[in-house]
Amino acid sequence: MDLRPLLLVVGFLLTTLGLAMLIPAAADLAIGHEDWQVFLAAALSTSFIGGSLAITNRGASQALNARQAFLLIVMAWLVIALFGSLPFFYADLGLSFTDAFFEAMSGVTTTGSTVMTGLDDAPPGILLWRSLLQWMGGIGIIVMAVAVLPMLQIGGMQLFRLESSDTSEKILPRAAQISGALMMLYAAITAICAVSLWAAGMSLFDAVAHSMTTVATGGYSTSDGSIANFDSALIDSIVILFMVIGSLPFVLYLQVLRGRPMALWRDSQVRWFFSIALSAIAGLTLYRTLRADTPFLEALREVSFNLVSIVTGTGYSTADYNAWGGFAVGVFFLIMFVGGCAGSTSCGVKIFRIQVLYENAQTRVRKLVQPHGVHMPHFNGKQIAPSVSDAVMNFFFLFFLCFIALALVLSAFGLDFITAASAAGTALANVGPGLGDVVGPAGTFQTLPDGAKWFMSLGMLLGRLELLGVLVLLSPSFWRG
Repeated sequence: MDLRPLLLVVGFLLTTLGLAMLIPAAADLAIGHEDWQVFLAAALSTSFIGGSLAITNRGASQALNARQAFLLIVMAWLVIALFGSLPFFYADLGLSFTDAFFEAMSGVTTTGSTVMTGLDDAPPGILLWRSLLQWMGGIGIIVMAVAVLPMLQIGGMQLFRLESSDTSEKILPRAAQISGALMMLYAAITAICAVSLWAAGMSLFDAVAHSMTTVATGGYSTSDGSIANFDSALIDSIVILFMVIGSLPFVLYLQVLRGRPMALWRDSQVRWFFSIALSAIAGLTLYRTLRADTPFLEALREVSFNLVSIVTGTGYSTADYNAWGGFAVGVFFLIMFVGGCAGSTSCGVKIFRIQVLYENAQTRVRKLVQPHGVHMPHFNGKQIAPSVSDAVMNFFFLFFLCFIALALVLSAFGLDFITAASAAGTALANVGPGLGDVVGPAGTFQTLPDGAKWFMSLGMLLGRLELLGVLVLLSPSFWRG
């Protein structure tokens, strides 16, 4: 395998990461905090290594085959997490390398699980770096979902290959231009979110930091109390809106801007997403109102925010939903696996896979009732190819197999069942908080054993790269070519 094209791309990514480190360095330097030296040193070393890789491999072919593409996406996320952990490790935070890598991997995969406390008193550079990692991870996920995963046919993503080609010809002529347009759109939405939060009462710094992690559906906050620290219904509403925006297909936003205002609503993914989210909100609000004697508006506000945060994989919290009763805990546990739409910054198994599974099940039932009839599953008005159905079924099998394996491994480290199961689920689904007193919305992952954190980091990577993007590297035939 020719590694030069991969090293060239990794070099460019590291150079970009090094330049991004100068932003928190400037923030710390502006207030005279000594951590600016940490960020500067990390920026110089990261940029040097990245620049060296880019220069020494600049003549490499830019065409990648499938094997190279599989290896590249894994290398990219691992290398960014590794170098992104340097500021956490060398800053005066008292974090071990395990904790620093866990925090960086959680950031770049937009998971949002954290081992850090005392965020209210943390220097601005570290807080800004956490937000930047999630923001960069968010746009990376969008571009990967639009340009890479359909080509590699991972987990049924080939379903969007023809759609991406069809729509891209109507939006912009080349895939590179689509990626550039998506980045500009992503930055514009983030800016609008920041201005909205600032106008709603956040400080400018908090507004910028939270806008990056909201649109990226990452969930890192500048306060230990998360969004609850601001205690504002207006801020809650703005964050809900932009969490939802981050969970819808970004390619459809380009179609809307190009004169197709109904493109979003015509997509069945979007309709399913809203149906699932609104049904869960209505049911849980009614449950809290009737069973816990919570005032309706208070219940609606708390349920709406926290449920949207979990279903989109953002991970913000405004209340400890562990205290809402067994039914609420069950709903939150199941909803964390759902996720948003394909081509968004969101996580989980994705809405389209649930649709494909439902369509296949419905088709099987119809064939039982009418064995001589011709029944075919459809998605967005188009027939679902057998290869897509097989890929989605394989994904579901591997997802829950990995979930069971990771939960058992975490249990072997001494974690109780609720903690182990929810930690495994939140890692694979890239959600952030789990359930229980240890890793729930009121806790952190700081007290977990180091071994558990490394396995959770692997789980985050598996979930973010749609499982097969990582698992294929374990096949001997992959390396034999």
